[in-house]
This record gives sequence, structure tokens and C-alpha cells, in this order.
Amino acid sequence: MESISIVVLSILICVFANEFNEFTSSNNLFAASIYKEIVKSNEKNFLVSPFSAETILTLAQFGARGETARELQTALCLPDDHDKIESSIKSLLPTLKGNDNYSLHVANKIYVKQGCTLKGEFQRVAADVFNAGLENIDFSQNAAAASKMNNWVAEQTANKIHDLISKDSLDDDTRAVLINALYFKGNWSEQFDKRGTRNRNFYENEKDSIMVETMHDPSGLYNYYEDAELKAKFLEVSLKDPSISMTFILPSEREGLASLEGHVEKVFLPRKYSYEQVNVALPRFKIESKLNCKEILRKLGVKKAFVDGQADFSGVSDEDLAIDEVIQKTFIEVSEDGVEAAAATEVGMNLF
Repeated sequence: MESISIVVLSILICVFANEFNEFTSSNNLFAASIYKEIVKSNEKNFLVSPFSAETILTLAQFGARGETARELQTALCLPDDHDKIESSIKSLLPTLKGNDNYSLHVANKIYVKQGCTLKGEFQRVAADVFNAGLENIDFSQNAAAASKMNNWVAEQTANKIHDLISKDSLDDDTRAVLINALYFKGNWSEQFDKRGTRNRNFYENEKDSIMVETMHDPSGLYNYYEDAELKAKFLEVSLKDPSISMTFILPSEREGLASLEGHVEKVFLPRKYSYEQVNVALPRFKIESKLNCKEILRKLGVKKAFVDGQADFSGVSDEDLAIDEVIQKTFIEVSEDGVEAAAATEVGMNLF
């Protein structure tokens, strides 16, 4: 029987659509890319939702043209064929909904400046492919506009994501704000006994440790895999719905996290798990993060989309637009009962 105390490197809430399609494949590649960039400058715990970011950025990419479109396509790891992207997103999004065993909600919304007209084809893609609602708003009333959009985000995320959009980011030049929001809540198939939770050592490196509340299952049955190449152990914890699981990855050595992060693209590959008895010690935790995705995207090669006079979003509007900001907020809480998670990403587009 393997004994394993979990260090969270990556959290994969796997909701399986009817088939593995172009968009989910692109999202796995994008996830690895942004993770590598974030860890270069972030030494604290963080949480990122590649799905939320890629979904709303792909909508923006549909309205981009020329080199602006190509840079976004490359950074998002999207295929060349827009029809394939349309088809895969259109087939995927309707499957992302809850049932009696778990809650899952994904929503997209576009807020547009009153008097600004969006191109008909962009409106079609937003409505038919991304199921995005469209609402006019007066961005010059920045406090009221920010409050309205933030209230929508809070409603879509069960009140877990607040103040995504700052009033200071809005003014009379703001033309559109594109938002994705998602929420998930589910219980483990076998919940942890709360009587077994107690403070245990959590090792930050070979020598340093802190005491954290740790859940314990001494003899549960789990999908388990040891990867000799990555020098890591994989534990899949199932939720009540068998199509959903959460995967925890533990470096085999206490100083092995940096090496594992350097090969994070391999973390997302399928595993040949064995179903076996595992002694699991898993920290209870709650993480809330805010990320400036604009800087991350720049490092991935997206340049022109942010530059006045170079950005080409002529597929969105006849006005000259550039992306002003891309902000993401995330939330996750893991407890004896299960996991609750939420994310929201906004793309602000301004006149230049």
C-alpha cells in the first residue's frame, strides 16, 4: 500500500464531453504554456483557469484580423481552421452543465458601449457558438457599469468571484468588455472523515515545513500512478459523478517541484492508472488568485492586440479597437466534503 501526502502542483477538474475535440486539445497545450510563464514570476500559491481564459480570448480572436489574429491563434494553440474551432466549441459548451451529482455552470457575456455597433458575423459567432448574451451599457458611468458587470459575474459564480472589473479601467473610450464565468461544486464519491483531519507537517522544501490542516484517508481505493520519467506520483480523486475527478500530483522528491514544473506539458497526458489502496494525507485548502493575463499573453507572443495603431479587430467593429486589459480571478476550496471552484476572465476593448 502506497503512502502519499499531497503537494498540489496542478488541479484538473475533468468534465468529459462526448468526444475529445479540437478546443479541449488546444486548451491542454495552452494550460501548459501559461503555467510555465506564471511560475517564472510567482513564488506564492496560485490558481489559474486556462479554460476560462481561452474561451473568452478565442471569442476575441474570432473578431481579430491579420497579424493580430495570428498572434492570438498561436498563443492560444488554436488550429488554423475557424470552422473546426466553431464546431468544437459549439459541441463542447452545451455539455458543460450540472446534474443531480454536481453543479456546473459556464456563461459568456458581452457588454457593449451604447451606440457602438458590433459586426453582424461577430454577433452571430458570439450568440450561436459561445452562447454569449449581449447588453448595452454606458461605460462613461464607470462606477455603475463596473457594479453591474461585477454583479453579473457574482451571480454566475455563486458569489465566489467579486470585483473582477475595476471602475478605473472604464471610461468613455471603452467600447466592449467580454466576460467568461464558470462555477463548479461537487462532493467526493467517498468523503473524508472529519474526525481524521488534524494539523500535519507540509513540506515547502527539503528542510522547511509548516503545519496545515490535513485530511486523512488511511486505506481508501484510488486511481494511482507513479511516473518514473517525471519523478512524480499521480492520484485521481473521483467525485460522485464518475465522469469527474480531481488529480493531485506529488513530486517524488521534496525538491522536485521545479523539475516537474519544467515538464508541465507532460503532466496533462493520459495516465495508465491502477486502482489500489492508498494512504492519503491531503491538506484542506482555499486559494483565491488574481492574474494579469495581459502580461502572460505578451510573453506568449501576443503583441499587436494591445498596441494602439497596430491592433486589428476589424471583425468586431468598424471602430479602431485594441485590448486594454485581460484580468482573471479564481477561487477554489477543497474540504472533506468535496471541491468548490469558480473563475472569471474579462477582456476589455478600447477605442484608440
